[in-house]
Amino acid sequence: MRYPFLAGAAVALATAVLAACGSSGGSGDGGEKAAAAAGGTPSAAATASSTAPAARTAAPAPQKSSSTPKAPAGEVTPTTGSFTKKQKEYLTDRVPEGMDPAAVLQTGQETCDRLRYLVKADRDIAVAAIVSGEVADAEPAVTHLCPRHQDLVDQAALGYADGTHKGAGLRPGRYRAPSPTKACSWQVAGADDKELGSGSSGTGEQVEITVARSARTFTSTGCYAWLPQGDN
Repeated sequence: MRYPFLAGAAVALATAVLAACGSSGGSGDGGEKAAAAAGGTPSAAATASSTAPAARTAAPAPQKSSSTPKAPAGEVTPTTGSFTKKQKEYLTDRVPEGMDPAAVLQTGQETCDRLRYLVKADRDIAVAAIVSGEVADAEPAVTHLCPRHQDLVDQAALGYADGTHKGAGLRPGRYRAPSPTKACSWQVAGADDKELGSGSSGTGEQVEITVARSARTFTSTGCYAWLPQGDN
């Protein structure tokens, strides 16, 4: 069901579901195995920003870094128990040397848990959280740990986060911002920076735009995330 709603309501909704997620103890896809591999360590409760229009997550997942040596795949083993094939695939080249791989796995499982709770509350918020990066490293977690959410990742790949998009990153079509802030503004420009369209929303309600084929630049501020609409 698609409907406009206030950004403040989105905050309350996302905060509630993420709080529930933090107490789930990894009960999502593969949660029991992940918990066993982690020695039964409960998942950390997520936090929410008081100024954001949608979910604000806990500490981001460990990021890959070329300067941080990663443990060889054959050495990625839990202290107790064992990893499934999919869990090992997720952990490959993601575990810094000297770090407990179960802790990295738990981060991926918490990502799946956040998506599971968000999509139950509102699918648009779940997709927007991936688009904006609020749910970090969603793609590898979904691919290996919770493939049931692949449709969310696929849709998010066609959306826009706040910022300036141009060149190969610009796709014509219709888009909507389901939970913008009250300071949402946007501009679509063509060749020679000729304005093709612009607008703002001070209500926090859902807004829609069309990115024309002649567009060369699309800039968004305070709109949080734009989701593709129709057959984009």
